[in-house]
Amino acid sequence: MYDVEVELLVDEIDDYMKKAETALKNAFAGIRTGKASPSMLDGVMVDYYGAQTRVRDIANITAPEPRLLVIQPWDAHAVSAIEKAILTSDLGITPMSDGRLLRLPIPELSQERRQTLARQAKSTCEDAKVSLRNIRREGNETAKKAEKDGKLTEDELKKMLDDIQKLTDSYIANFDAILATKEKELMTV
Repeated sequence: MYDVEVELLVDEIDDYMKKAETALKNAFAGIRTGKASPSMLDGVMVDYYGAQTRVRDIANITAPEPRLLVIQPWDAHAVSAIEKAILTSDLGITPMSDGRLLRLPIPELSQERRQTLARQAKSTCEDAKVSLRNIRREGNETAKKAEKDGKLTEDELKKMLDDIQKLTDSYIANFDAILATKEKELMTV
């Protein structure tokens, strides 16, 4: 349940839905296409001196070529930990190490791998839609409770529920458009 003034409930729901959209975009940034992008490593966590740390927090990541990522850790002792983390991640890339830095050659994606990544993107989008529906449900419950407590009239409740549904529909359409863009990007050879 949202702890907010009734008049601000729709705005609060909109804020939560924006956060869900941002999370979806971040998740999609981590799904690799055929091109090298430092954001591919956003989800890779490294066991760095006993703490789980993101690669970008302990190293400089660059893409000097369209099919190559170079990771240069600030601490030379982190090279093997980063290499291990990349190997155990679901990126499907084998890093090459020279002891000081790691090179990640990005292989051309096979059609089968592209389809797998597209299914992964679709699944991620469905999860994001579920979170939207949960936000909507909690907002509806809060509005109904406010009406029951006498803070809203029946007509105001109906209008608020309609506004919440329109907001949800709008975000679901955005999510579908984001997914379509990502699928097109993945399937382009």
